[in-house]
Amino acid sequence: MNPLTKNLKADPGVMGPHTHEAHDSERQNNPIGVFDSGVGGLTVVSELVSQIPRERVVYFGDTAHLPYGTKSAATILALSKKNVELLLRYKVKLIIVACHSATSVGEDILRNESRVPIVGVITPGIDQACRVTKNCRIGVIGTPATIASGSYSKAIKKKKTDVEVFCQAAGLFVPFVEEGWARHKLTRSVVEEYLEPLMKHDIDTLILGCTHYPLLMPLIQKVVGANVHIIDSAYETVRCVKSFLIENRLAREIGSPDYQFIVSDDPEKFQKLGRMFLKSEIPLVKHVSC
Repeated sequence: MNPLTKNLKADPGVMGPHTHEAHDSERQNNPIGVFDSGVGGLTVVSELVSQIPRERVVYFGDTAHLPYGTKSAATILALSKKNVELLLRYKVKLIIVACHSATSVGEDILRNESRVPIVGVITPGIDQACRVTKNCRIGVIGTPATIASGSYSKAIKKKKTDVEVFCQAAGLFVPFVEEGWARHKLTRSVVEEYLEPLMKHDIDTLILGCTHYPLLMPLIQKVVGANVHIIDSAYETVRCVKSFLIENRLAREIGSPDYQFIVSDDPEKFQKLGRMFLKSEIPLVKHVSC
């Protein structure tokens, strides 16, 4: 049985300066908080279930304000701060910003203001991309807000100065995924249209800069070819979180996991879309006002 259904309830710098609390053994049992503007961040939850299955998780989807990817930086930051405040009510031990748009415009600010470690979904993917690229030509696809922020280009160049970075906004990917069209013939045409400019630059590594995009990974891989290494930021982020929890003695070692899902609007729609991301039913989604 899928553990989500069975147990469902109603580099250290990535995390920030809060590791002084990491030796409190009582915090091991506290949940990991995750937030996104909608369902896309469930790809991160799926990786949490797979990689660190003992952990408790509280997921907040700010569905009343989605999408974040088309909003201004100031609006995204304000919403993100409210999301952090909400998750802190659940006594989370760490918060994953499972939204590239929110990470790109506000990760540093959120980290500096938070009393628990914060990890975004950008740096872990960048670190892996810089490790695996052979020709130092990396492509990035993301929402318009993520690409417009320039966060990927700046962070990659800071990490590896000899890398060339080529970015492409792919605004239609999210609605196509949420429509359930991952295998639709129209989606293939859209993927080809967005990726053609990147392929002209002879990239050998492609970062999926949105948590929706892993659902399109098989199609994206076909379009770019087997020689292009695709970086799934959700996978890399959870791998980073797992290492952090173990190194700081925050990993939950005993007990069964549980998963809480809360949204700011339309729990029924979240349940329906969530099945695609988790490949599992979500029996209970709670509505909260924020």
